[in-house]
Amino acid sequence: MTDAPPEPVPPADPIQAPGTPEREWRDWNGLAALPEAALPERGRVVIVAAHPDDEVLGAGGTISLLARAGLALTVVTVTDGEGSHPGSTRVTPDQLAAIRAEELRRALASLGAPDARVVRLKVADTRLAFHEEEVAAALETLLDGARLCLAPWMDDVHGDHEAAGRAAVKASRAVAVPCWTYPVWMWHWARPGDPRVPWAAAVAVRLPPVTAALKRRAVQHFVSQIAPLGPDPADAAVLPPEELAHHLRDIEVFFT
Repeated sequence: MTDAPPEPVPPADPIQAPGTPEREWRDWNGLAALPEAALPERGRVVIVAAHPDDEVLGAGGTISLLARAGLALTVVTVTDGEGSHPGSTRVTPDQLAAIRAEELRRALASLGAPDARVVRLKVADTRLAFHEEEVAAALETLLDGARLCLAPWMDDVHGDHEAAGRAAVKASRAVAVPCWTYPVWMWHWARPGDPRVPWAAAVAVRLPPVTAALKRRAVQHFVSQIAPLGPDPADAAVLPPEELAHHLRDIEVFFT
């Protein structure tokens, strides 16, 4: 009798494991059942991102709706995202930081928010957790007087996202500003109805067709993340089409 082949060992990082197909999320009636989010009608909203593109993936349609309603927007990128391709021989980290900042500027313009104030805190990519207190202090100043904060979800299973979310929640509480958190990688590693997700605290922003189209156009500006930088495996796309599909729906979800 021959021994059975060993069971494959799943990746330790859920982000590296095979993800949930978007069709499973689209077939789940739980998203349609989420209550509607009540967006502010005036004032200023601060949108926090761990890396340039997180805010558009998780909240781009909401950003577009807020801009169209005339609210003032401050977009805070905590890192420049310079660590997305650490082994690349095509671009240096400094070059990638500049590329990603320009991609964000173009994406915001596509969303109808060309006048959004962009603040780059320039914390080292992948090291955000080591600077959480100083990030919270910087955000507290930026949030003073705001009507709402949007930030990455604190349980997204990505270290930078989680640290950015914790810092934003801490800063928001200090100045009594509501903070809604948006998932990015959750759609990859979770499944519909997943008990690890606080669905009871979730609200939805449903995007009109025109807004959803603007978001799709905005996402296409992040070429450094959705297309290979070159043929080398170290230059592969960070966000392949099956991952982008999670963020191109007509609904965005926030945890309140």
